[in-house]
Amino acid sequence: MKREEQLTQTHAAILKAAREQFLAQGYQATSTRDIAKQVGITQPALYHHFSDKEVIFLEVIKTVGAEIRTGITAVVDQLQPDADAVDSLTAVTEVLTAAHPRDVFTVIHGSFKFLKPENKRQLGMVFMQDYLMPLTSFFETGAVTLQAGVQAQDAASFYLTSLSPLFNTFHHVGPADASQHEQTLALVRLILFGVARKK
Repeated sequence: MKREEQLTQTHAAILKAAREQFLAQGYQATSTRDIAKQVGITQPALYHHFSDKEVIFLEVIKTVGAEIRTGITAVVDQLQPDADAVDSLTAVTEVLTAAHPRDVFTVIHGSFKFLKPENKRQLGMVFMQDYLMPLTSFFETGAVTLQAGVQAQDAASFYLTSLSPLFNTFHHVGPADASQHEQTLALVRLILFGVARKK
């Protein structure tokens, strides 16, 4: 194998291992030593490809963010005029849960206190462009009828911060033996309709 091909393969392997670890453990709990070990290279060899952990993290989040934006946009593009609100938001939610083993809001915002200002700005732009804007577009379609005075962007922000029960076993919604899809449906209903009936 040519050196150039080997470098390309190693670069891709680093990003793959970093993605698994960052998305599962978060920024702070992931080390470049652990990423290098999973790839089977030394830390100095890893730094030949990436200058530091922040650069790797940004690259991973940019890649995942682009996938999320594409997935949510595909759901929005396929919405029918009579689309069911629960089914539609469940489809959007499953785009997020398919890519993220952990709550995306926690993974991204939990990293902010450890990043350089420039990298925080980049990460904020990724969050806005790849998560918040596509979700805002979804809520603007009318698939979900928002309450009077609730803006689509506020709905998107609230929705994102409400997803944590899908990413842990400590507290989740629905029966203990519910499938991931059933838990998603239960949480989406709670997000859309709340816990109380109007009197």
